[in-house]
Amino acid sequence: MIYYDIISSPIGKLLIVANNSGLKQIVFEDVNLSDNIKSHWCKAPDKLESVTNQLDAYFRKELKSFDVQLALEGTAFQKQIWNQLLKIPYGNTCSYLDIAKAINKPKACRAIGMANSKNPIPIIIPCHRVIGKNGKLTGYAGGLTTKSKLLEIEKPELKSSNKQFQLF
Repeated sequence: MIYYDIISSPIGKLLIVANNSGLKQIVFEDVNLSDNIKSHWCKAPDKLESVTNQLDAYFRKELKSFDVQLALEGTAFQKQIWNQLLKIPYGNTCSYLDIAKAINKPKACRAIGMANSKNPIPIIIPCHRVIGKNGKLTGYAGGLTTKSKLLEIEKPELKSSNKQFQLF
């Protein structure tokens, strides 16, 4: 059984999807979140209460690490990258090159970027913490404005006016 809920957050509505094994997806608000909901899914806010509560606490700056069972689906390489993303501490950033070096594949920056872009559970798997090696924001499924807001939640002293978080 697949369960879902749609919650409000400071970065817009989020579609949360899980099964009995764990959290499968967080989808950012787009034109219509309901287009992402399959007919056989069951709306079950109670089944997703723990995830919702943790996300709420994160957005209130009261939670720095999540305790959520994940049900990841992806290639072995994607899962390797997503697991590496989980090691980036709250309030820190790193580059694609840093991740490439951490997995002993220093020439895999583009592949890492592609795996990062396919992250099914943003926020909890903190792909927003990956920035360009020049310190600038790079692509993000939720948009660069959302990425900047997430980074500001974690490091409020780094407002958008800070050069590191400028889009251009």
